[in-house]
Amino acid sequence: MTSQVPCYTIINSPDLEVTNEMQLKRDLEKGDTNVKIETLKRVIKLLLNGERYPGLIMTIIRFVLPVQNHTIKKLLLIFWEIVPKTSADGKLLQEMILVCDAYRKDLQHPNEFLRGSTLRFLCKLKEPELLEPLMPAIRACLDHRHSYVRRNAVLAIFTIYKNFDWLVPDGPELIASFLDTQQDMSCKRNAFLMLLHADQERALNYLASCIDQVHTFGDILQLVIVELIYKVCHANPAERSRFIRCIYNLLNSSSNAVRYESAGTLITLSLAPTAIKAAASCYIELVVKESDNNVKLIVLDRLVAMKEHEGMEKVMQDLVMDVLRVLAAPDIEVRRKTLALALDLVYSRNIGEMVLVLKKEVAKTHNVEHEDTGKYRQLLVRTLHTCSIKFPDVAANVIPVLVEFLSDTNELAAADVLIFIREAIQKFPALRALIIEHLIEAFPQIKSSKIHRAAVWILGEYVEGSQILEVIAVIQQTLGEVPMVEAEQRRLAGDQTEEQKQQQGSAGGNAAGSAAEGSGSGNASNKVTSDGTYATQSAYSLAPVAKAEKRPPLRQYLMDGDFFIGAALSATLTKLALRYAELETEARAQNRLTTQVMLIMSSILHLGKSGFPSKPITNDDTDRIFVCLRTLSERTPEAISVFTLYCREALGKMLDAQHDEDQRMLKEKQKATAKVQPDDPVLFAQLSNGRDNQLGENVFESSLNQALAGSKNAQLSDVASPNSKLNKVTQLTGFSDPVYAEAYVNVNQYDIVLDVLIVNQTNDTLQNCTLELATLGDLKLVERPHPVVLAPHDFCNIKANVKVSSTENGIIFGNIVYETALNTNVVVLNTIHIDIMDYIIPASCTDTEFRQMWQDFEWENKVTVNTSFTDLHEYLKHLLKSTNMKCLTPEKALSGQCGFMAANMYAKSIFGENALANLSIEKPVDDPDSKVTGHIRIRAKSQGMALSLGDKISSSQKQSVQAA
Repeated sequence: MTSQVPCYTIINSPDLEVTNEMQLKRDLEKGDTNVKIETLKRVIKLLLNGERYPGLIMTIIRFVLPVQNHTIKKLLLIFWEIVPKTSADGKLLQEMILVCDAYRKDLQHPNEFLRGSTLRFLCKLKEPELLEPLMPAIRACLDHRHSYVRRNAVLAIFTIYKNFDWLVPDGPELIASFLDTQQDMSCKRNAFLMLLHADQERALNYLASCIDQVHTFGDILQLVIVELIYKVCHANPAERSRFIRCIYNLLNSSSNAVRYESAGTLITLSLAPTAIKAAASCYIELVVKESDNNVKLIVLDRLVAMKEHEGMEKVMQDLVMDVLRVLAAPDIEVRRKTLALALDLVYSRNIGEMVLVLKKEVAKTHNVEHEDTGKYRQLLVRTLHTCSIKFPDVAANVIPVLVEFLSDTNELAAADVLIFIREAIQKFPALRALIIEHLIEAFPQIKSSKIHRAAVWILGEYVEGSQILEVIAVIQQTLGEVPMVEAEQRRLAGDQTEEQKQQQGSAGGNAAGSAAEGSGSGNASNKVTSDGTYATQSAYSLAPVAKAEKRPPLRQYLMDGDFFIGAALSATLTKLALRYAELETEARAQNRLTTQVMLIMSSILHLGKSGFPSKPITNDDTDRIFVCLRTLSERTPEAISVFTLYCREALGKMLDAQHDEDQRMLKEKQKATAKVQPDDPVLFAQLSNGRDNQLGENVFESSLNQALAGSKNAQLSDVASPNSKLNKVTQLTGFSDPVYAEAYVNVNQYDIVLDVLIVNQTNDTLQNCTLELATLGDLKLVERPHPVVLAPHDFCNIKANVKVSSTENGIIFGNIVYETALNTNVVVLNTIHIDIMDYIIPASCTDTEFRQMWQDFEWENKVTVNTSFTDLHEYLKHLLKSTNMKCLTPEKALSGQCGFMAANMYAKSIFGENALANLSIEKPVDDPDSKVTGHIRIRAKSQGMALSLGDKISSSQKQSVQAA
């Protein structure tokens, strides 16, 4: 038996009980129409599950074939497709001659549905002896009045010509003359498709004759025309000028599918600026108008691929404003890709327009509360940040818009704004006064302790001159009355505090008016009941409502026990006082400000120890505030230089390190893009290992390669390379077993394909050789492999699909059952371990996102380091290699030898699950031979991911120890 079995119609069925053949014959012979239908369905399912009923064929021909019921006719077509039509010696069964006569009658049936479905069935037949007598009837169907019959007749002739061209030698001429007379689009499409594959020259002649009417054709025919033009122009570049205008016309087709294919074809055929612009504009229109998010993402990927081509990037830079129209889409992923694309394309001439659009987008998010609004705001902030750093001229326009975010309830967006302000204020000294002014204005409206803390640091570091007193006044206003303990005691006693007096004074005018209105009512207020009478209620009958104490923001943080903000405030006030002392020559003014600042610090300390706050001040914060007080009282030069100089220097170094890291990443990306050199060797698809997709290559070849590769992230070279395949082969039985089996495991995005080679090592014919599999973990067998018959020393390949639902280690086990002339035998197979590493790919994220995920994920797995490595960096490299994770900690932070190392790692699974890891390792510096010790903490959203990753690390450590 050959290793290639025809692919039949697949019908899913639960485990069936094997029915008695006599009972089936009785139902088919004597049952009514409904019984025959149900029995026929059962027979089909049993045949698909590997049962064999050779005696049923004649019964079905005698008692079922003559029945004129449409359901039975449809079921019979499936039955004749899957039933074995040849005997054991490979000759056609005699009964099939009767079936062939039935086919011929159906092809001449007056009902067009029966004719059409029979023609579709004939496309699947692989027996020329059955097809030969039917050829006149098939040809006659080309002239049928109904388009359903005609288009299926064309498909039947196409497949017969492709498989057995001697049955219809004049196929291309027949279809070419048929095409000239047809008006129906589906018939024309099928006929044109046949000419495209069977006789390209005739297809080109037809296209040349009607090239001006192409835009009036239906979309199904237009798609085939695009394919033909692509193939012809790729094979013969001289034909490009003849057909490129036709492609331009198809860019305006009413069908989105045709426009997408035409745009893709156009940029592979021509790199002229007009062609690139037309294709990119077409893609952008598709993204804007198409409602499906998946389509939007696919087309955006095409635009990104165009942008990465050097010749196209310059042309696409003029389309940035069109790209930004995509931001109207509500999906956050679409917006993220759009902003990244626009950022890569923007240049000095259109940056101003882009900033205006982004400012409008920022304004739109203010009053809209949607689950993704916070993330979108954060995206906009980061994009504006990058724009301002890339093009400093627009920073002055961007800063006022971004500062508004500081009062936003979304802490992430506000934190990103402060990161931007910190970088801008350091890099652009000319903008410092403007930034400080806006920051002072926004300071009282900030709602988060974390944001206030960062804002306080920026103000303390960069405020100069007359703005120092202004900042201290704003801080005092946001802190409230000092000393704070006395104010809180008065508040507790019910007396009015300074803030309440000020609030009353400011609201005095309004209060006077309302008092005049309400003076007649006294303590009681009149209310109207449902029947129209007045009901009176007084203060004595109402339960007292406890009012929430409203304090200034900074005071509220301290009362909630957050004294870290108090320590940061103390450091800022110290810097301001020291800087003011340098500017102000008069000693009294210096001392007045210093005492004012010291009073605030001592008041914070006093409040921390008083018992009023929900948590007392920590020793660390107490020490920091004392250091600030001591610095102001003693003013030693060393302490002054630390406060006034070193902090800013440290920030400058950090920003420079970040910039260097970004540049390094950019260079790595540029290195990764493959450039084709003039002396590069010519590549032959059959001989090459596959390459990354490049524009201008044969997209049909690459799409086929990618389909074979399975997952999108798999490199084509990994799939095509014979060495990599050999590494994934698992031996399932021993060499001395009667049946030898080995499996190649191919992990795709949502399933695993097992390609099992089975070799018969005996001198007997093995009947019903069946591969039986079972799974453990989140794996599920999709279909049962069909039984096969193996001749002596023959072999075959059996494929089995296993569905994967989550990222977890899984096990597949089973056996091979076969029958010989004497008995039934079973060979037990080795287990196949599905490795979690096949699902995991390295990924990157920001520190903030890492911390957020670390906080949110509930499953943690702690693995103790047990290794033979003596170098910290070598162990880290080994860990990254064995877990497919990416190290987020920069190289500079890990360089040097200090005896310990801490690093964060991150990876994503192909199902979109995140995996985080934190490495903490150490070794004594003075003992070079000592081994690395420490632990790795893994966090993930699902338990399986955390445990499987931990198991992988443990097993890789064991292997390294054994190797040592």
